[in-house]
Amino acid sequence: MPYITTTDGTEIFYKDWGSGQPIIFSHGWPLNSDAWDVELKLAADNGFRAIAHDRRGHGRSSQTWLGNDMDTYAADLAELVDALNLSDIILVGHSTGGGEAVRFAAQHGAGRVAKIATAGAVPPVMVKSETNPEGTPIEVFDGLRAGVLADRSQFFKDLSESFFGINHGFDVSPGQRDQFWRLGMQMGLKGAYDCIKAFSETDFTEDLKALDVPIFIAHGGDDQIVPIAAAAEKTIKLVKNGTLKVYPGAPHGIAGAYQQELDKDLLEFWQS
Repeated sequence: MPYITTTDGTEIFYKDWGSGQPIIFSHGWPLNSDAWDVELKLAADNGFRAIAHDRRGHGRSSQTWLGNDMDTYAADLAELVDALNLSDIILVGHSTGGGEAVRFAAQHGAGRVAKIATAGAVPPVMVKSETNPEGTPIEVFDGLRAGVLADRSQFFKDLSESFFGINHGFDVSPGQRDQFWRLGMQMGLKGAYDCIKAFSETDFTEDLKALDVPIFIAHGGDDQIVPIAAAAEKTIKLVKNGTLKVYPGAPHGIAGAYQQELDKDLLEFWQS
């Protein structure tokens, strides 16, 4: 399996399918690059080079004690881009991966990134504060941390209900829920715990303001994990060249009818 080794000795696993203009896919928490397999094949089938990595602490990459923060995630991605000598890059990020893509583009991607697509992404900032009253209270994230520590396996099974909107009647197969659990259980405990702070408390406001490439912002209208009012609806006001599409009734997890519609829109955006 292909890996790169970063300057701090972390092994980052990645997939590299097809050839053409590169598209890099960044996954959400608690998943890994397998979550993007359908989109990787879609990209490679349509003349793109599809690349997806497992973030440190996730999947097949090293389970590091340190570096489970957004700056390091973006730096790891930059080292992957350097190792593969990539340019004219399209970035695609879901949830936490949307934050990773935005930070990479703002801090490491000048002259190398052509366009960005996000889905259910965490920017500009998730946690509630006086300046972000639409955000999610810190107690919710404390609850996630407690769940990860107490019984991670059952916690991920329970979390899939709201992740995929099953509790709101969204049609997702039992297999999809099992896959969510499987990918979550491949993640290291320390990475799982630390990443909650990374995705919930990192402020991407200045990163978004710095972007000057086209950005397609997709968000489920019934996203219970990253509520749209504190995320996409604010992001579109901060970027210079953005397009927002809301998928009515769609959840946070990319599955079912939402995935089918989103993939059509992603392919159109990549080819535009």
